[in-house]
Amino acid sequence: MDERVRDKTAPATVTGRTALAIREVLEGRRRGAAMVLPFAGPAVVVSVAYMDPGNFATNIQAGARYGYALLWVVLLANVVAMLFQALSARLGIVTGRNLAELCRDNFPAPLVYAMWAVSEIAAMATDLAEFLGGAIGLALLFHMPLLAGMIVTAIVTYGLLLFEKAGFRPLELAIGALVGIIGLSYLAELFITPVAWPSVFGHLFTPQLPDADAVTIAVGIIGATVMPHALFLHSGLTQNRTVARNEGERVKLLRFSNIEVVIALSIAGLINMAMVIMASGAFHAGHPEVAEIETAYHTLAPLLGIGAAGIFLLSLIASGISSSVVGTMAGQMIMQGFVGFQIPLWLRRLITMLPSFVVVALGVNATHALVLSQVVLSFALPVPMAALVWFTCREKVMGRYRNGPLMIVAACASAVAVLALNVVLLLQT
Repeated sequence: MDERVRDKTAPATVTGRTALAIREVLEGRRRGAAMVLPFAGPAVVVSVAYMDPGNFATNIQAGARYGYALLWVVLLANVVAMLFQALSARLGIVTGRNLAELCRDNFPAPLVYAMWAVSEIAAMATDLAEFLGGAIGLALLFHMPLLAGMIVTAIVTYGLLLFEKAGFRPLELAIGALVGIIGLSYLAELFITPVAWPSVFGHLFTPQLPDADAVTIAVGIIGATVMPHALFLHSGLTQNRTVARNEGERVKLLRFSNIEVVIALSIAGLINMAMVIMASGAFHAGHPEVAEIETAYHTLAPLLGIGAAGIFLLSLIASGISSSVVGTMAGQMIMQGFVGFQIPLWLRRLITMLPSFVVVALGVNATHALVLSQVVLSFALPVPMAALVWFTCREKVMGRYRNGPLMIVAACASAVAVLALNVVLLLQT
C-alpha cells in the first residue's frame, strides 16, 4: 500500500460516502456510468480558472471586434489547458505530493522562497480580477455601489470556503453548481442571440488573424490560458483524494482523472466559445467597439432585452464568486506547499481582497486593473509551467508514469509557445 504522510496542513479529503464509492470502483464493484461520478471534482474546481471574469472581457472583445474569426484560438487554448491540467493531476496522483511541495523538496531554499513569493503575488493578481468581476456583476444587477458589491462578494466567498470543514466534497459540489449556472446562462444566451452556425463551425477549424489587433487579442486568449494557481491547485486536489493500494488502482485513477479533465475543460472551452459567439451575434454588426464588461451589459439590454443582460450578469457573478473561492484555495495550498504552514482562512481571504479595495479606492478602471493582473501573471507563469514539465519528465519522480517522448515534445512545445505569447503580451501591454 502506498503510505503517505497526512498532517494538519494536508489538503482536505472527500467525504466518507465519496471515498467509499471511489473504493468500489477501484475494486470493480461498481460499473457503468456511475463509475465516473465519484471521481468528478478536482478538474471541475480548476476549470473555473478558465472561465473567470478575465475571460469574459477577452472573449467579449474578440467576438465584438472580429465576430467568429478567433474561435479557433479559443479551441487551441483549451487543448493546451487540458494537457497541462492532466499533467498536474497525474503528478499529484503518482507522487502523493503537490507541485509546490515537490519544489520545496527538490530545489535550493533561496529558489524555493523566490518561487513562493512569485506564486503568492500571482495568486493575489488572479484574485484581483476574479473578485472585482463578481463585485461588478452584483453592483450592476442590484444597482448597488461597487463597494457594497465587493463586501457581498467577500461574504459569499468566505461562506463557500467554510464548506471545506465538512469535507471537500460539499465544496466541490458548490463550485460545480456555480459552473452549472455559468454554463446554463450561456446556453440561454445562445437561444436569445442570433447565431450563424455554419460560420461558427467554419471559423472554429480555420485559423486566421484578420489584422494586427487580432494578433494582440489572440495572444491575450492563449497567453493567459494556463493559470499559475490552477497548475498548483490541481496537483494538490488529487494528491490525497484517493490513495492507490497497488499499480492497477493507480492506473485506474489516472484514467478517470484524464476523463474528468477532458470533460470539465471541454465544458469550460464550450462556455468560452459561447461567450465569443454571444458577443459576435450581439455586438459585431453594430457595436464592434464594445470591450468592457460594464459596456457589454449596458449595450445588451437595448439590443437583446433586459433578460439577456440579466443572464449575462448572473453568469458573471457566478464566475467571480467561484473563481475567487478557487483562488483562495490555491493560495493556501501554495503557502502550505512551499513553506509548510498555513494562515487562518479569514486572514487569507482578507489579504487577497485588499488589492481589489485599493484599486477601487484609487478609482482605477476595472479593465485597466484586469490588464495589470495579466501582466503580473505573465511574469509568474514560467514558475509552475517549467516546474511541472520538469517533474513529470523525471523518472526519479514519476517512475513508470513519466512523460513519454510524444508527451515530452507536446508539453515542451506548448510551454514554449505559451511563455513566448506571454512575453509578446507583456511587451504589447
